[in-house]
Amino acid sequence: MAAQLDFSTFHNVINNELTQTSQTRHGINPANSQPNPPVPVSTQEDLDAAVKAARVAFKTWAKTSFEERRKALSAWADAIEANASGFAKTLTMEQGKPLSQSSVEVGMSGTWIRGLSSIEIPDNVIEETEDRTIVQRHVPLGVVGGIVPWNFPILLAVGKIAAALYTGNTIIVKPSPFTPYCDLKLAELAIQFFPPGVVQCLSGDDTLGPMITDHPDIDKISFTGSILTGKRVMASCAKTLKRVTLELGGNDPAIICEDVDIDAIIPKIGILSYLCSSQICMMIKRLYVHEKIYDEFLDKLVTFVKTLKVGDGTEEDTFFGPVQNEIQFEKAKDLFSSLSTESLKTALGGSIENSHGYYIHPTIVDNPPESSRVVQEEAFAPILPVLKWSDEDDVLERANALKTGLGSSVWSKDFDRATRMADQLQSGSVWVNSHFDVSPTAPMGGHKESGMGMEWGLTGLLTYCNSQTRWLKKSF
Repeated sequence: MAAQLDFSTFHNVINNELTQTSQTRHGINPANSQPNPPVPVSTQEDLDAAVKAARVAFKTWAKTSFEERRKALSAWADAIEANASGFAKTLTMEQGKPLSQSSVEVGMSGTWIRGLSSIEIPDNVIEETEDRTIVQRHVPLGVVGGIVPWNFPILLAVGKIAAALYTGNTIIVKPSPFTPYCDLKLAELAIQFFPPGVVQCLSGDDTLGPMITDHPDIDKISFTGSILTGKRVMASCAKTLKRVTLELGGNDPAIICEDVDIDAIIPKIGILSYLCSSQICMMIKRLYVHEKIYDEFLDKLVTFVKTLKVGDGTEEDTFFGPVQNEIQFEKAKDLFSSLSTESLKTALGGSIENSHGYYIHPTIVDNPPESSRVVQEEAFAPILPVLKWSDEDDVLERANALKTGLGSSVWSKDFDRATRMADQLQSGSVWVNSHFDVSPTAPMGGHKESGMGMEWGLTGLLTYCNSQTRWLKKSF
């Protein structure tokens, strides 16, 4: 039985020891702008110690079997679930999302750990004769640096940890400075199930990320975050030819055809546009509605979104918590200013009220031009442009026009038509009559500037491996 974690104090985890640093910092509770508990500010020396421990641990961990790794990961998942209440409350404290959404994220973490570690990674027998066998196999890389964003700090951390460990690597996790708390506790809990140096976690400020991507003894970086930072990560990794996976921002289009059952899909579209206050890279960010149903659809969408409560994530029935941090809040305010400077029409919202937290009420922009900032930019705040379309080829061209390509969807009763349209969308994930469906066994990643490589699924696991071709000849 896993011990219950103390969620009041937070430490680095280096070589299965809880460590502190001479300097500390703290995150901010976005619901009330008050400081959260202190966390370490890691130094180069802390990182070097973690890397050294990870390299030592790798020599042994890489030799374990998939079944041994699967067993340890499953026990860790059980322990996370045993501490689900503490994780959910801490996640709401640091991230701001409602407690109901935090509980879902914690629950997904166990599903992801077990799902990823259930995937078979087979050897590929290329040739087999009496005298010679050629086999492609997949061997672990070494030490992985997992850089985790602030929107889904638990799920995206466990996805990187489980993938790295299951494939025989060791990992050092770097949480976002905005949301370090749950990730530190995930690593603290991992001490009970993994040898020293296999799972480590370092809290830090903005200097820690570049230290990790520059470090010569880290073999791979798995980064989830913004496009701009992703480009910097890639440039840094190039210095040492690190393997790199980048899951970056999106500006997902959803195309609504004229034959849909409006009343049936409005709640789905509303939730999938605004979950986590739209701070999910794969949320619907551009909503294209056929002109024949546009007015009715827009009216009913506004009516539905008005029913979703804005408030502190600890309050019952809250759907919209605050945006996560002051920087994001200021970016959203700047984007809101374009509504007036570009003379755009809002069907709902359109302003930001001053309050004690970083609260933004949901906004729906009525048929803005394609060139407007609210269409061209990823808001990462609850600001949704709804646009008219009439011609199929035209709407597909508009949907594909941006440099992002993370997710996209088509909604229609005519499944063949929807599938034909979906086949022409340029994104890593494409949905028909849904959006943001995800699974640990299905690869997830972006096209164009939305990323490089994949996470999850067999394809994602293989990014944590080197391909090795074995030529086995029985005679000279």
